[in-house]
Amino acid sequence: MSAHIMVFDSGIGGTTVLEHIKQSIPDAQYSYFMDNALLPYGAQSQQTIINRLYSLIHFINSNKLSVDLIVIACNTASTSALSAVRKITSIPIVGVVPAIKPAAELTRTNHIALLATPATVTSRYTKTLITEHARNVTVNLYSSVKLVALAEQYFYTQALDMLKLHQELDSLKVDKNTDVLVLGCTHFPILANPIREYFKGDVQLLDSGQAIANRVHFLLAQSNLLAKKPSDIKKPLHYYATADINSDKLAIKLVTLIDPSQCEEH
Repeated sequence: MSAHIMVFDSGIGGTTVLEHIKQSIPDAQYSYFMDNALLPYGAQSQQTIINRLYSLIHFINSNKLSVDLIVIACNTASTSALSAVRKITSIPIVGVVPAIKPAAELTRTNHIALLATPATVTSRYTKTLITEHARNVTVNLYSSVKLVALAEQYFYTQALDMLKLHQELDSLKVDKNTDVLVLGCTHFPILANPIREYFKGDVQLLDSGQAIANRVHFLLAQSNLLAKKPSDIKKPLHYYATADINSDKLAIKLVTLIDPSQCEEH
């Protein structure tokens, strides 16, 4: 019996984390849940995000999905609501946090930057990460919601408006001394190559995908939920979404998240 891992994000960005996990644990059963009705989460309030995650737990329980581990593959949701949602479920939850620590260890100019959504950039958790792991380096914070929309478009159509991308990156005015840029939104690795080209290879990009996969592998191994023998049978990947998606790329089941005030648990 293999573990059932659910990866959650506001949109398609969490698939960048999902791919790392699938490479690490190919025999697991996977579900991918996107709350795209409220995309982008970076523009939502903390309480709204907490309520949506409460509703996700209700959805899992009411549909008897037997999820063994949840990955909140969204920096905004992780920094805003991880501790709150852990209190209402026994399902292990792995969050995503900006890769501030490894960036501080990698920099040669002692100048790093975080590119994330406004909610992640202003979160108390992010400030704590910087205080604990990057006190000896300069950390500049940049936020963008437009890059989320560009990443969504690029994923589904493979078409990218380079003018809009460059205009957005130009507007950020990333400090020229920066040599490591943390992609603090799981959507942004979708744009990694174009972003890297924009900086002409002078800036190293970092995200948390591999670190999250390592953490998931460790927790499942501790719980004896890793398959003992490799299987050649590929399990279907179930996609759920809370709003319609005009794309033939994925077979997605449209679902509704019920407000937690209507749930028995609350």
